[in-house]
Amino acid sequence: MKYIHSSKNPQVKQWKKLHTKKERETTKTFLVEGFHLVEEALKVDDTVMEIIVSEEVEIPPRINYGSIPVTTVNKEVLKELAETENTQGIFAVCKQPHQEFFADRKSYLLLDAVQDPGNLGTIIRTADAAGIDAVIVGNGSVDIYNSKVLRSAQGSHFHLPIIRGDLSEWIQKLKESNVPIYGTALENGTIYTKVKPSTSFALMVGNEGNGIQPELLKQTDQNLYIPILGQSESLNVAVAAGILLYYFKNI
Repeated sequence: MKYIHSSKNPQVKQWKKLHTKKERETTKTFLVEGFHLVEEALKVDDTVMEIIVSEEVEIPPRINYGSIPVTTVNKEVLKELAETENTQGIFAVCKQPHQEFFADRKSYLLLDAVQDPGNLGTIIRTADAAGIDAVIVGNGSVDIYNSKVLRSAQGSHFHLPIIRGDLSEWIQKLKESNVPIYGTALENGTIYTKVKPSTSFALMVGNEGNGIQPELLKQTDQNLYIPILGQSESLNVAVAAGILLYYFKNI
């Protein structure tokens, strides 16, 4: 076990760079903070590269990290790494999983330019809870490994594939696999309860303010909407996604 006591240490500077999207994309790694996320990451083989822990924190016996290297740090270093107000003092550097198309999957959630990290994380967590097979995150969305996204998703990054890419290309791939694609829009839309749930589907939800891009809506098989029964102008995108996903899963 190593011990680092200076925030000027090159290793600390490298860890801190993982707070930036550029470094995460360059190294294909990301940083998680807190006991729960570290534990969830450790459940996936060959994901955690190293663990960082405060000198004031003892790793409980339930966390089996095997031969993964552990570095202990002091308060000065901890302050540089922590992105939460009351940090639990434990972090893990994780590998980003390889992204590929899963032709054998049946249910997909497509996200068009979801920019709020709390929303994106909540949507990923909801898709995980609803048993969705894969989440496709389109261009213009917040980075899936943003620290706020990771915390909001509560470990779901380690439970299901989350793939980044061009939604038009993914829509074409899904159509080639005979997966029906449903968009969400009021214009030319149908109340979602009028559609019969099926075992195979792809649901697409869009940007918090502008919805789904028109060019993407033109590529769907059908567009749906959730009726507003009160005086609110709209539903939060994460709430809407949850309603529709559970409906399509026919729970």
